[in-house]
Amino acid sequence: MEAKHRQILQRHRRDLVTALNPADICDGLLSKGVFTQDMIDEIQSKITRRDQARQLVISLEMRGSQVFPAFLECLRETSQHDLAELLQCGDGACLPTSVPVQPSLIPLPVPSETQGVRPTRTRRDSIQCYKMDASPCGICLIINNVDFDPASDLKDRKGSNIDCDKLEKRFKALNFEVIVKRNLKYKLIRQEMAFIAKRDHSAYDCCVVIILSHGTEANNNCFPGAVHGVDGPSVPVQLITSYFNGQNCPSLQGKPKLFFIQACGGDEKDTGFEVSPDEVEPSLVGIDDQMDAIPISSSSDSLSTSDELDARATLPTPSDILVSYSTFPGYVSWRDTQAGSWYVKNLDRVLEENAATDDLGTMLLMVNHAVSQISAKGLYKQMPGSLNFLRKLLYFQSSQS
Repeated sequence: MEAKHRQILQRHRRDLVTALNPADICDGLLSKGVFTQDMIDEIQSKITRRDQARQLVISLEMRGSQVFPAFLECLRETSQHDLAELLQCGDGACLPTSVPVQPSLIPLPVPSETQGVRPTRTRRDSIQCYKMDASPCGICLIINNVDFDPASDLKDRKGSNIDCDKLEKRFKALNFEVIVKRNLKYKLIRQEMAFIAKRDHSAYDCCVVIILSHGTEANNNCFPGAVHGVDGPSVPVQLITSYFNGQNCPSLQGKPKLFFIQACGGDEKDTGFEVSPDEVEPSLVGIDDQMDAIPISSSSDSLSTSDELDARATLPTPSDILVSYSTFPGYVSWRDTQAGSWYVKNLDRVLEENAATDDLGTMLLMVNHAVSQISAKGLYKQMPGSLNFLRKLLYFQSSQS
C-alpha cells in the first residue's frame, strides 16, 4: 500500500473501528483479490465487531498499491458511503468536509453450518497482533509500596494508594485477574515474582506486573533501574523481568509480558528546555509534588548466578517483553500526594479513552506526550519512556463491542 493511503487509514482508524461493518465487506474484498481466504478467516475469528474491524484495517495496510481504491469501492457497494467519503477526502479526491460517521446498528450474523457459512474458528495468534481474547486475559500483579521502614531513609509515598486503586480498576476493566500486594520488603518482592512466574499461564494470553515504589539507578544489560522494598534494598528491573523469561516461565513463552514501573530512575531533576509556544500545552503545577527517588545506588545490582539463559532457542531472551518507565533513567519521577503520580494518572486516562481503538505502543506515546507537558513547582519536568521488545501489536480487550 502506498504510504499516503496507509497514513489515511491510520489517521481514521478510530472512525473505521467505530463504524465499519466487516461482515458486509469481507466477501467483496475476497472477490476482488484484496484478501485471501486465510486473511478473511483471521478477521472473522475475532470475537467483537470492533476487533474484526481493527484486524481488517491492519491487514489492509499490509497489502499492495491497488488495495485502497478497491477498499473504497467495496465500501460503496455495501452502502457504507460515509466511510468511503471520509477516506476519499483524505486522499485529496474531494473538498475536505466534516463527515459524520455513525456506528451501524446492523448486528453481526451468527455463522452456522445450516446457513452455509463457514463457522468461526477459535481466535488464534496472528502475524500482526497478539492473541488477547482469553478470559481472564491474564494475571496483573500490582506491588504498592507506601510505608517505608524508618531505617531505610526513604519517605512514605503519600498518594500511591490513589495510583494503585486506579490501576486495579483499570486492569479489571481490561479483563485481567488483578492481585494487589502492599508494602513488600526486598525478599518478598522477589518471592512474589517467583510465585507468579511459577503459576500455569497456559490459559492466559498476557501477564502484567506493575510496581509503585521508590526507585534508583542501576545499570544492567537490557533493562536499567531498580525498585526498593520497604526495608530499603532494591531489586533490579532486569531481575524482575528475568523471572518471566522462557526458562523460568515456559507457559508465557511467545506471550506479551508487560511491566509498568512508577519509580525514579535516579536523583537527577529535569528542568526542561525552551521550545516554541505552539509546542507547549497548559501544564499542571502541583504544590504537593514529591519524588520517588533516593541518591544513586553505589552497588552493582546484578543478576544472581542462578539466573539462566532463556531456554527457547527460536526467540531472543527479551522477546515479548515491554517495560514502561515513568521517567527517563537517571531522573526523578514526580507524584502528587493528593492526586497520585503524573505517569499513572495519564496512563489510566489514556487506557480508559483509547484501549478500544489503539494499540499499546500508540497509547504509551500518548502518555509520554501528556506527562511531558506537566511541570512540578512550575520548573521541573518528567519524560516517561519504554523499552519495547514486543514482536506484534497489542490491543487490550474492551467492554465496548
